[in-house]
Amino acid sequence: MKKHIQYTFIAVLALGIFSACNKFDETVYSSIYTDQFYKAGPDAEAAINAAYGSIANLYSGPAPIIIADFSADQTYPRPVVGRNTFTLFNYDPNYSTQKSFNRTFESPVIVWQSCYSGIEKANRVIENVPNTNMEATLKAQIIAEAYFLRAFFHWTLSKNFGDVVIKVKASKTENEAFEGKSAKEDVYMQIFLDLDKAVPDLPDYSAGLVKGRASKQAALALYAKAALYAENYTVALEKANLVINPGVQSLMPNIKDLFDVSKEDAARVENIFSFESEGYVAPSLSSQVTGLHGPKNSSGPEYAKTTYGSIFAYPAFFASFSPIDKRRQLLDTNYINLTGQIVAQKDITPITPKGVLVKKYQDPFSPAGGLTGSNIRILSYPDVLLIAAEAEVRQNGATGTAYGFINQVRTRAGLPNLTAGLSKDAFVDSVLQERSWELFAEGDRWYDLTRTGKFLTVIPLAVNDVYPVRTPLPKHKYFPIPQDEINANPKIEQNPDWQ
Repeated sequence: MKKHIQYTFIAVLALGIFSACNKFDETVYSSIYTDQFYKAGPDAEAAINAAYGSIANLYSGPAPIIIADFSADQTYPRPVVGRNTFTLFNYDPNYSTQKSFNRTFESPVIVWQSCYSGIEKANRVIENVPNTNMEATLKAQIIAEAYFLRAFFHWTLSKNFGDVVIKVKASKTENEAFEGKSAKEDVYMQIFLDLDKAVPDLPDYSAGLVKGRASKQAALALYAKAALYAENYTVALEKANLVINPGVQSLMPNIKDLFDVSKEDAARVENIFSFESEGYVAPSLSSQVTGLHGPKNSSGPEYAKTTYGSIFAYPAFFASFSPIDKRRQLLDTNYINLTGQIVAQKDITPITPKGVLVKKYQDPFSPAGGLTGSNIRILSYPDVLLIAAEAEVRQNGATGTAYGFINQVRTRAGLPNLTAGLSKDAFVDSVLQERSWELFAEGDRWYDLTRTGKFLTVIPLAVNDVYPVRTPLPKHKYFPIPQDEINANPKIEQNPDWQ
């Protein structure tokens, strides 16, 4: 079910190697040569496309959603092909179960591999594009995009693995690829340095922005979120305000439009940066995200042509929504089947009579086969508003400014303003709850629980008749570094809690 894509950048490199062989030039297999590639604008475009392609590899599984959400308290998997290991916290550093079921593309293994592949490609852009003969503004933008991507990949690695390897130089030899880990604090410092370089030369969001490419607002949103995770609330608020105040991005009036595949172009005013299925970075690339979330046996045509009934929402999470909350419409306890009949909740899935379907990834226009054109949003405007609310209250208490940020999100959801006069801690808890309702099934909740230390108390309560007992340990705050990567790189040590 995983779709394999061959990118233009790789094809060009392969062509160069083939030509060299035809000329009987000596090939040094321990080195990588790209000196003859970066000549003109199309070369730079192909190179940045290849770097974006690592996001496509990352989300086609879609591993960033699966490993996070299956560990959290919103959605859970049908216990097949090893998906239950993340829900039950019984995975190992070798990811043995994922290997045995050929599901490493749904695991932290692909997160590590795709992110470092993307970092390597971004480094090559940063090192080589400055000498490319092309229009100056576009050159600066492509380099800025590479800095954004390098920051994004390092952030994705650190939120999943903690201390990771910082790579800011392309590897020309095998030995240069071997580096040791750096402390999480240093990783975040590098992320901030890269985003400082990215922001000035990225374009503002507009309807004409090439989809799948980073904007200035995307870099600032990532900056704000990374700073929140690093507990640098001053910077988080500053960068969030730089997204909010220009008014370039905004909330769409109808929340259901955000996840309507026919309205994805309009939804970019709110969805700041997404994995663009069938988007610019790889026109035919897709994801299995829709097929996993839809009903069993492809029986719900409004979901997709092919669905497997693999992911459901916890009944307690569904019940946590107010009946008037419009976001509740993105979950359902019945569906209409191929013959036009209503399928009751007890018949949604054979694993439980209490199945709740997720409707964020519906794609009724998708072709058969389980893939989809539905985008997966990564950074969004409501996310930024809630980052600003949390950063403000952590610094200054529950001010009117903090209430203003969170109430924008609640108003769009059809809810009344948040209760006035909350304490600092109660307000933070309200923000975390609002984030859970707003960003569910988007691979976000787990990191809110781990960064705040709440996962050890929240997750044991997130149970149902499929998973009646769940017992995370402190070591589960981060995933273990894949053992194969440690075996391949003598300078990397396993996370201490996993040794």
